[in-house]
Formats: sequence, C-alpha cells, structure tokens
Amino acid sequence: MNGPETVTPLRLGTRRSALAMAQSGMVAEEVAKITGRRVELVEITTYGDVSRESLAQIGGTGVFVSALRDALLEGRIDLAVHSLKDLPTAAPAGLLLAAVPEREDVRDALVARDGLTLAELVGKAGGRTVRIGTGSPRRMAQLNAWARAHGADLETVAIRGNVDTRINFVTSGELDAVVLATAGLNRLGRHAEITDHLDTALMLPAPGQGALAVECVDPTLAAVLARLDHAPTRAAVVAERALLATLEAGCSAPVAALATWAGTELRLDGVVGTTDGAELLKMSANGPLVPDETAEEQAAALGRALATRLLDTGAANLMGERAR
Repeated sequence: MNGPETVTPLRLGTRRSALAMAQSGMVAEEVAKITGRRVELVEITTYGDVSRESLAQIGGTGVFVSALRDALLEGRIDLAVHSLKDLPTAAPAGLLLAAVPEREDVRDALVARDGLTLAELVGKAGGRTVRIGTGSPRRMAQLNAWARAHGADLETVAIRGNVDTRINFVTSGELDAVVLATAGLNRLGRHAEITDHLDTALMLPAPGQGALAVECVDPTLAAVLARLDHAPTRAAVVAERALLATLEAGCSAPVAALATWAGTELRLDGVVGTTDGAELLKMSANGPLVPDETAEEQAAALGRALATRLLDTGAANLMGERAR
C-alpha cells in the first residue's frame, strides 16, 4: 500500500528571489494541509529577474510571471504563486486563478537613514535635497506630488534590485531612504526595518498590492485550491484590476488603486499622475456589493466605471499615451 511519502508531490513554481520564495513557502504549507500532499518548490527565473533595465524600459507587464505561466502550460509545474500586482490583467487561455488568499498590509513603507520618518527626513534636511529610491513610477508620482504640496526639496531616484540591494542604498549612504511594500517586508520578517508607514492618503498602492495569486491548469486541483481563496480580497483586487485594465495601463504605469470594504459596500480609490508629481488625478467610487456569485462582476463594474471617469478627465494624457 502506498504511504503518504510515495504520493507524487505537487510542484509549485516560484521566482528565485528571497521574497518570492518566502511567499511561495507560506502558500506551500497551506496547500499541503488542504491536499494532504507534499509540495516542492520549483525555482524559475523570469525575464524581470535577470534584466537590469527599468520596468518602464522592459515593459513591466508580465515580465515577472511569463516564465512561470509557460511552465504551467507546459506541465513542468502544477501550480504557481505570484505577487498579484505583477499579473497582467488578461490571463492566457488555459490558466485558472484558483485562489487569492487574504491580503497582507497594502501600505508602502519607508526605510530611511537614522530611523527617520518621511516628515523627519524633510524637516531635518538642512537645505539638502532628500534622495529617495524607488523603481515605481506610481510611487514617484505620489511622492513628488507630496513634495510639491509641502514645499519639500525631494528627489526620487530610479532603482531596481531585491530587498537587500535596495536597503543597501540607504545603509551605504547613497540614498536617504527607499520605498518598499510593507507586505514584502512583513513576509520576509523584516518589518523592524520600516521607519515609516506611508498612509494611503499620501500614497495609494499598486492594484493588487499585498495580495498573492495562485494559478494552475487542472480544474480539479483548482477546486481544491479554492479553499485558500478569501472572497473579500478577491473582490477588492478584481475592482482594482478592472480599473487598470480599462485604463489600458501596465504595472509600470503611474496608476494606483485601492478597494476597501465597509460592510457590504466597496469603496474604490484611484490615482493617475505624472511621475514628476506636477499633475495627480484622484477619484473615488462607492458601490454596495451583494455577496453572491455576481460579486466579482459587480466589483469589476465599479472598477470600469471609475476608470471611465478618470479617462474622461484626462487620465490617458497623464499616463503618457492616449487610451486606444
């Protein structure tokens, strides 16, 4: 008789970065619990991992997930875990978004020299330009808009690299601070390095930030993995991603969105801006969602409606290209 150790393990595809491995390891533990099968991580290198170009140069959308999706479609892995904010809004045929687990902290975090907050960095600059690193046009747009509003002498510096590389820009003295996702630092057990949480009133996150996506091909496996799904999180990210899709903007565009729940009502906030912060367009929409099988479509409709309002007010021009 076959024992548990002889059952074929499930192969979970993941990027090689420390953060991706940590996230995938967390999901692997949960998958093992609900399936009763061992789960082994399969490390896959994506184009976004090896390219040193900025996300804007290499296109941003899909560069961290395409290799994983290819491995799924080719049967080399059974499931894959992605940071949901990296997923293109259109999925290839044959792939199933089996689960969106409960979301982590959505906020962006500052890791600054001397343990300073953003306000303290600016207040103690002594006439010197404060240099903050980020690889995100979305973060640049909102940081620069905040600096303009507060008369702060702040420069955003484009950087890439893993968490260690980015934080090293600060510890080496090259930059005053870097901005990272709180969720990633939490998952790596590095929350103590955060010197300031940036409130969403100052900086809205990327659509899907803090959430994970579990994809697979097999409908039977997808039905089992659905036990990991968190319906409120899925509806929220559906609204955010519908906004992104309607704007026809990729994950490297200066677009931010956050859907939050108040009872059965979903509030969606969206931001589109220029990276220099000179123009920032903010809008919000609210809608009650009936918690039934149409909740996702209701959430998507809310996202599309807010995106349409943003486009009608000039969002396409702010993103640097006309919506097609």
